Amino acid sequence: MQVQVQSVHFDADQKLVDFIKDRIEKLRSFHTQILGSEVTLRLDKADNRENKVAEIKLMVPGKDLFAKKQSKSFEEATDNAVDALRKQIEKHKQKISDH
Repeated sequence: MQVQVQSVHFDADQKLVDFIKDRIEKLRSFHTQILGSEVTLRLDKADNRENKVAEIKLMVPGKDLFAKKQSKSFEEATDNAVDALRKQIEKHKQKISDH
């Protein structure tokens, strides 16, 4: 599966990129036909400390799933977005099996 990571207005270090790819790879245990994913990292202009935003688009057959989470670190935002995607995958698989 191809994982594209883009960072807006900053350069993400390799450690962060590897962390993100590892977390997204783990979604394969919930859906084996993930075609790819696009991750966008950016700093929000909010005044509070929770200004790190992770947006993840996951391509699966028949649908694109999307999650956007904001937190005090990119790792935490990524974990929260991946968890939201895991729930969406389970709902999507349930819909497919009901038909």
